[in-house]
Amino acid sequence: MAEPAPFLRIAARTAEIGGALMVNRLLPSRHRRMIGAWCFLDHAGPASFAPGGGMRVGPHPHIGLQTFTWMIEGEVLHRDSLGNVQTIRPGQVNLMTAGRGIAHTEESPAGETVLHAAQLWIALPEDHWDCPPAFDHYPDLPRWSEAGCDCTLLAGSWGKHQAPTRLYSPLVGLDLHSVSGATLKPALEPDFEYGLMVLEGAVSIDGQTFAADELAYLGGGRERCTLVLAPAARAILVGGEPFPHNVHMWWNFVAHDRAHIIQAQRDWESGDPRFGDVPGFDGARLTAPALPPGY
Repeated sequence: MAEPAPFLRIAARTAEIGGALMVNRLLPSRHRRMIGAWCFLDHAGPASFAPGGGMRVGPHPHIGLQTFTWMIEGEVLHRDSLGNVQTIRPGQVNLMTAGRGIAHTEESPAGETVLHAAQLWIALPEDHWDCPPAFDHYPDLPRWSEAGCDCTLLAGSWGKHQAPTRLYSPLVGLDLHSVSGATLKPALEPDFEYGLMVLEGAVSIDGQTFAADELAYLGGGRERCTLVLAPAARAILVGGEPFPHNVHMWWNFVAHDRAHIIQAQRDWESGDPRFGDVPGFDGARLTAPALPPGY
């Protein structure tokens, strides 16, 4: 029999997000822009730092997306222009729906010395692109063990499990962690496309092995696959119905029309009340970079 075609392998590139904290960015890349509505996949840490030396991201705006933070180790304090103040702890999700516009900050609390998290973006579909902004905190998520693997459903549904996270598109996010190693044969939705974001250790998918900070794009049309997690491996399986088109992404903005991104940049730089102020953060807000020539 012929060898199966290799899955698309995407290696992370490094990016700085604030406070000199570097992250490994897997989406978007020149190889793949989106997986379902998932349009941005960052892996932050595992990182250790001196007290006061962790994440510190000043006030910045978003439109047209949801920011999705899954905390694995350490804590991060979220503030936003709706007045929400929320510390996220291991095993919890913060989900901020930007809609027509919101501003927020993220920082490591005083005394925190570690950080390990996945920070993901979900593009809002065109009919909800400019919905009212909102913030949700989820301290309790569906968790179960299967064949030696600890599973946490972050978004969507999986078998009999349903995550409480607010969604606007059919998608799924599933954290997989195995201390001693595990083999899983999950059932997949043929109408979804999938990707596996390896955070720690190594995971093989149908015999193809991926290391930490690699993304495996599985494509769509699959009903099942075989996942083999090495001891101490952790990965996030993301999937969703393919978007009808790629969205426009620039800086912290996602839109279905470039004109909306241009206007958002102008509104942020002019101090338009569209985004509001973030109370309680002691520091300057971020300045939007210049739009690319010809944008």
